Amino acid sequence: MRRHDPCSSPDALPRRALLKAAAGAALSGALGLPARALAAGGKAEDDFFVFIHAAGGWDVTLWADPRNERTGLVAPATTDNTDTAGLRLWVDAPASGDTKTFALVRPQGSNIAFGPGIGRLADLYDRLCVVNGLAMNTVSHPDGAAFSTTGRHLSGGRAVSSSVDAICASELGAGQTFPIVSVQFPSAVVGDRLDRRAAPLMVGEIGSISRSLYRSPHYDTPEDRAAVTALLSEEARTLAGRSSYTEALNGFALQAEGLNKMLKSGLQEVFSRGQLVRAHPEFNYRARFGVAPAVNAAFALEAMQRNVVRCVSFSSSGFDTHTSNHRLHAATLQDLFDLIAALLGSLDKAPHPTRAGKKLSDHTHILVTSDFCRTPQINTTMGRDHYPNNSALVISPRFRGNLVFGKTDPEQLLPAQAKVFQGGPRPIAPPDLLATFLFAFGIPPRDHLRDGEVVPELLRSP
Repeated sequence: MRRHDPCSSPDALPRRALLKAAAGAALSGALGLPARALAAGGKAEDDFFVFIHAAGGWDVTLWADPRNERTGLVAPATTDNTDTAGLRLWVDAPASGDTKTFALVRPQGSNIAFGPGIGRLADLYDRLCVVNGLAMNTVSHPDGAAFSTTGRHLSGGRAVSSSVDAICASELGAGQTFPIVSVQFPSAVVGDRLDRRAAPLMVGEIGSISRSLYRSPHYDTPEDRAAVTALLSEEARTLAGRSSYTEALNGFALQAEGLNKMLKSGLQEVFSRGQLVRAHPEFNYRARFGVAPAVNAAFALEAMQRNVVRCVSFSSSGFDTHTSNHRLHAATLQDLFDLIAALLGSLDKAPHPTRAGKKLSDHTHILVTSDFCRTPQINTTMGRDHYPNNSALVISPRFRGNLVFGKTDPEQLLPAQAKVFQGGPRPIAPPDLLATFLFAFGIPPRDHLRDGEVVPELLRSP
């Protein structure tokens, strides 16, 4: 399939100088953005971010863009192809013969119609910003994951742009103990624009960090380690005074002191799988996709409460359902969205670590993406294949809630025109969503993205 970004106009984003120049009406007019979108872009230097990637490509007809009628290529989920036993929101609706499909899920007061895979997140509809009809222009897993998180397609199998989580960590969290922890998320750092202190700490599981922080008492004592830290820090600063590369050598001193701080403050507990499970029983560790995503959510909550991390990124698997395992796809979606609902509930109860009187949820922002979506038709092996359409979810106080933006063709479930962009009418694409996300937190999109256009319709009024 040809790879072409529909939003690659060189004028799609304002130039860096414009974004960093004067504020107010002059800048708003230069961007063609309303004042409310401009005001939403203040710096978020004590905010927190959670990035979740549904690895494998999710079926959007079961949650964000529900289809329960056979139209065009669309073969909806029915009792013939879907295991409905564990789906709390599945309500039978007529299909054909004895086969039943599902009734749309629309909570009272909701502008959003969901499919039954939305789970407990349906109750939080007023906080959800759903983006449908994302033009993916790819059906490759690695390419779709990269496009969703960087706004660029792969080149020669490699990312050519930094991912949104790494950008937020660099711009807003470089001074944090852990600017970003990435657990099997498609994080990427490309080029020299990002602060190297904020390079993602990429791991296969949270517990591996706890094990790396452990120090056996059999070989040295905490006092011995403190003495070594002091010696290394002093030597690094002495060399920095003589060197042309002062910043780099001072960085060595900061790293040594940072490790000492981590070892002294008991941070191993924050990364311990067993400790996290015991501390946060509210997460479903027996979900269909396994214990890892729930542990990652518990880690995000614990690390943000202690103010030791800026961004947490993790993947949730189980969505690549080409065969009869598609029968469980809706339940896998329900598990993921139940987990996000539980995380929001915990964030609502947790105080912000530095802002008195504020809840952690007042300053936490969640972006959920996937590789692409599944085909609208059921294949001969009772599953769905790869399809170049997508949906995404933003849960953030800076984005409008109870909103659906973007749409798909009613007959074939392909992206349809969402609005008139600078280059003319077209669907929304991942670079547009990422540009809007960065802009919402005062990060100039053009500093990091080649493509994309800010979509003010997604942003909340100040």
